[in-house]
Amino acid sequence: MRSLNFLTPYAQAISDFRPRLVALSPDSPWLDADPARAGAIRTTGAHTLIVAPLALRGTALGVLSVYRTGGSDPYNEDDVGLALDVASHTALCIDNARRFTSEHTIAATVQRHQLPRPPATDSTVETAQLHVPGAGGGGGWFDTIPLSGARTALVVGEVTGSGIQAATTMGQLRTVIRSLAALDLQPDELLARLNDTAAFLAAERAALPPSDPLHQQPFAASCVYGVYDPVTRTCTFARAGHTTPVIIRPDSSTEVPDSTPGPLLGSAEGPPFAATTTDLPHGSILALYTPAILPTPPADSDHAPALLRDVLAQPGRPLQDLCDDILHILHSKDRPGDAVLLLARTRPFPAHSLATWLLDHDPAAAATARGHTRRTLADWNVDEDTAYAAELIVSELITNAIRYGAPPLQLRLIKNRTLTCEVHDVSATSPQLRHARTVDEGGRGLFIVAQLAQRWGTRYTTEGKSVWSEQTLPQSGK
Repeated sequence: MRSLNFLTPYAQAISDFRPRLVALSPDSPWLDADPARAGAIRTTGAHTLIVAPLALRGTALGVLSVYRTGGSDPYNEDDVGLALDVASHTALCIDNARRFTSEHTIAATVQRHQLPRPPATDSTVETAQLHVPGAGGGGGWFDTIPLSGARTALVVGEVTGSGIQAATTMGQLRTVIRSLAALDLQPDELLARLNDTAAFLAAERAALPPSDPLHQQPFAASCVYGVYDPVTRTCTFARAGHTTPVIIRPDSSTEVPDSTPGPLLGSAEGPPFAATTTDLPHGSILALYTPAILPTPPADSDHAPALLRDVLAQPGRPLQDLCDDILHILHSKDRPGDAVLLLARTRPFPAHSLATWLLDHDPAAAATARGHTRRTLADWNVDEDTAYAAELIVSELITNAIRYGAPPLQLRLIKNRTLTCEVHDVSATSPQLRHARTVDEGGRGLFIVAQLAQRWGTRYTTEGKSVWSEQTLPQSGK
């Protein structure tokens, strides 16, 4: 970029958007106003100049200048028209490139701000991630979500398309997954409900006017959602048109679990989705990824190629080093989509931070549970206020289970990132929070739990349900 003196034909062409046909000679008066350009003209022996503005929609982008030198024929008016056509086409190409660069920057910024920050250190699972945006900025994402019972949800997904629309849709789906995960849904049920949102977004897109460019882009998204339970040492996952996770065992062997792929989110096929449960010995690595992470995405996305498995089959190495090794095999920057890799290494759950008791289906069980809780939290050095609140919570949960649940009853305390109290029974009846009236003798149990705990909820299993609560542990109690 250089400044132009107004006396030169270059500046004049930009000022009125009209081309100039200029005969050049060593004594042309305007050459003194542009010494650098004058030197080049005299050195090359140029004798004719055409200057055409690079302009689009009333905005000047630059100038096109072409010269005739030596014994060639001078330019004429026909050449001016040709130069003007070339300048118009060049201006359009420049504008398109600027728009693409601007949209790509915006899409990448939106996507970056919607991806999660590095998760806090967890005693049950260690994670690392790799994200390489596609050429146009895309809709790939990953997430790790802490769940009740010291469990962790692991998510990788991808929205078809690129640019700001894909990044925005990715943010919508990620937010919905976060909300559904808080309901403690099973992976297959969560994907089924996520598909309802995806179908709504697809219908909205189809209802756009035909002139809208987004109307021509079919909506589709893939996702794999897994839940790791450090107590049972299992991971249950379901996938919607996504690649199957890869498991690296502590002995360096690799496995791609046999699982049933569900349809893409938002597709006409719709649910059902199938959940698969696999054992994860402590020290295993679970890899969730998008096809673009591979040098050559396979036609059969259900099986990870040997190259990916060979790189990951080093369970003793730091996870971030494994991510860096994968980055080195991403030879091309122009990839069909976002390259996303989420690695999770399982850790032994501290046995001294877990306590479980079977209780009689009897009103006296509430007092027994309070005694167990009091002694255990004292051994765990939990502060007095938290322990007192936990006793009340346990008492109310046990009373609620005795009154409305079915035996056997089980109490479980977990000290991890929070203090979790869980009461399990085999009834599928859903507990409801009640604001009891002044004259009522009961009905305040779950309301008290909700007041004392930071979070509470119900998690359903094939054997019944668990009503749980979580309390934040002060710094001194961790």
